[in-house]
Amino acid sequence: MNNIPRPEYPRPNFVRKNWLNLNGTWDFEFDDENLGEKEKWFISHSFSKKIVVPFCYESEMSGINDKAPHDYIWYQKRFAVPESWKNETIKINFGAVDYIAKVWVNGDYIGSHIGGYTPFSFNITNSLKWDGKEEIVVKVEDLSYNPKQARGKQTWIGKPFACWYTKTTGIWQTVWLEPVNEAHIEKVKLTPDLDNGNLKVHTFMTHEAVGNKLKVTIKFEEIDIVETDFHCFDNEMNFVLNLLNKEFEWKIKLWSPEEPNLYDIYFELIDDEGKILDSVKSYFGVRKVSTKNGKFLLNNRPYYQKLILDQGYFPGSLLTPPSEEAIINDIKMTKILGYNGARKHQKVEDPLYLYWCDKLGLLVWGEMASFYEFTNEAANQYTREWQEIIDRDYNHPSIVVWTPFNESWGVPSVLVDKNQQSYTVSLVNMIRSTDSTRLVVSNDGWEHTDTDLCTIHDYRESGKEFLKIYEDKSEIINDAPANKFIFAEGYSYNNQPILITEYGGIAFSQTEGWGYGNKVTNEEAFLKRLDEITTAIKSIDYIVGYCYTQLTDVEQEMNGLLTYDRKFKIDPEKIKAINDRIV
Repeated sequence: MNNIPRPEYPRPNFVRKNWLNLNGTWDFEFDDENLGEKEKWFISHSFSKKIVVPFCYESEMSGINDKAPHDYIWYQKRFAVPESWKNETIKINFGAVDYIAKVWVNGDYIGSHIGGYTPFSFNITNSLKWDGKEEIVVKVEDLSYNPKQARGKQTWIGKPFACWYTKTTGIWQTVWLEPVNEAHIEKVKLTPDLDNGNLKVHTFMTHEAVGNKLKVTIKFEEIDIVETDFHCFDNEMNFVLNLLNKEFEWKIKLWSPEEPNLYDIYFELIDDEGKILDSVKSYFGVRKVSTKNGKFLLNNRPYYQKLILDQGYFPGSLLTPPSEEAIINDIKMTKILGYNGARKHQKVEDPLYLYWCDKLGLLVWGEMASFYEFTNEAANQYTREWQEIIDRDYNHPSIVVWTPFNESWGVPSVLVDKNQQSYTVSLVNMIRSTDSTRLVVSNDGWEHTDTDLCTIHDYRESGKEFLKIYEDKSEIINDAPANKFIFAEGYSYNNQPILITEYGGIAFSQTEGWGYGNKVTNEEAFLKRLDEITTAIKSIDYIVGYCYTQLTDVEQEMNGLLTYDRKFKIDPEKIKAINDRIV
C-alpha cells in the first residue's frame, strides 16, 4: 500500500487484520445540473475526470484543485475483492463524506448517509460479482450556500472570508473494504473506572454471534492483566473486568498527558469447535474527568489546562491530513510549545489524530462543525450527527470535553430565545446520557445554559486591562466582559470551573492577512503581548485554564504560532517558557 495515499489503517481503536484500502485514483464528474440519477450514471456513464481519494476536489492533492462550488459530484472506482474473502461478509467503510452520500455497487443501490464528519458502512456482499471487475459509484450532495447544514469553518458564501475557509466537498477520509464472518463484533464501548480499579465493557455483536464464546484479553505492555471468556447469551453484553495488578506500584496505570499509559485489549469470538470467527484489537486508558469547588480534575487531582486552538486544516489537502506523519507532527509541535491539550475547532478530527493524542499524551476538546441558521430540521440532524460522533470516539482517553456549540453559532438568539435555550440543554443532556465520562460545554465562549464548565472568549490585547476587568469574579459571571453575557437569560453560574477558551489570536506576519487586534511584525512585540496576556490569565486564581488562538495560520487567517506549512514563527522554547512559568 506504499503508493496509496493515506495507506495506514483508518480505525486504530478497533483493528482487524484483513482489509483493503480503496484510496487512490477514482473516476470523477461534476453534475451541476443534478442529472446523474435521472440519467442513471450509477449504471453507465463516461466519467471525464480523475480524482485522488481521500482528498476533496477543492484541494491540490486531489489532482483537480477547483475552488468553485459544485453541489453535486460523482465518483466511480473499479476494484477486485480478494478471492480468499469469498465466504465472508464484505463491508465497505467510509471514514467521512461531506455531506449527503448515496452508494451503488455494480448498479445496485446500497444505501445513503447524511452528515459530513462521521463514518458509515454498508454490507455489499449480495451485490458482488466476484469477477475481479466490481464497480462502486458514489453520488455526493453538498449544498455550497446552505447555512442550515453543519459545515464548521467551511465558507457558505462561495469564497473564504474572515476566519472561514475553503469548503470541503465529498470524500475526505479513507474508503476501505473489510471481510467479516456473519457472526462478528460490531463495536465495543470501554469505560474505565479509576475509583474502583476496573473496566466496564459493553459489546455489540451480530445476532449470529449468539451461542458462541467471547474471549477477552487485557495486557499492559508485556504484563498480563486479564484473560477470561463469556458465553454469548445475547448480541449485547455487559461485564466488568478487574484491572488491579500487583506488578504496579499503585496496582493500576493511569493515563495523563504526562504519562499516557495505554492498556491493549483483545476480543476473539470463538465457536464450539474452537474456530476464531472474529478477532479485534483495541486499547483504553484509565483516566477520570471531574470538577470540584471550581476546579477541573484529572484523575481526582486539580489540573490546569493549557490548550491550543487547532483548526485541523492543511495546505494542499484542506480538512484531510496529508499523511500520518503530518498528524504526528502537529501533536508533537503542540507539546513542544508547552501546551497539554488541543481544542479541535469546528471539526470532528480524523480518528488517527485521536489515536496519536492517546499515544503521545494530549488532551482533546471534541467539537462539532456548526450550522448557522436555526430550524427544527437543522437541529434534529445536528443531534443525529452528535450521536454518531460519540459512538465513534467514546473509547479515546484523550477526549475530556465535548463542545456542542461555539459562540452561539446555530443558536444565534440563545441569550433570550427559550426554544434555542431548550435545544442547547436537550443536546447537552443527550450527550451526558450517552457519555457520562466527560464534561460538556453548552456554548463555548458565552451565553451558556446548562454547562459543566464556564468558558469565556476574550481577545483583548492588554494584560493590565485583563487583570482589571477580571479582578472581581462575581461581576464577571453576571456581566459581558467581551460584550457578550456569560450566561443566557434564566441561567446562572453554579461554581463551574472558569477557563478562557479563546484569547490571543495575535496576527504575526509580514504579509496581508486576518487576525485579532493589531498586527505585530516582529518576534519581540509578539512575545511581549503573548507573555503579558498569558501571565495575566494565570495570575487570576479562579481561572483554571486557557486556550490560545491558534496553532497554525489557515489560508487568510494569519494568527498561528506556526505558518500554514508548519514552520515556527517564534522560537518554540520561548513560548514554552511562557506556558511553563508558574505565576
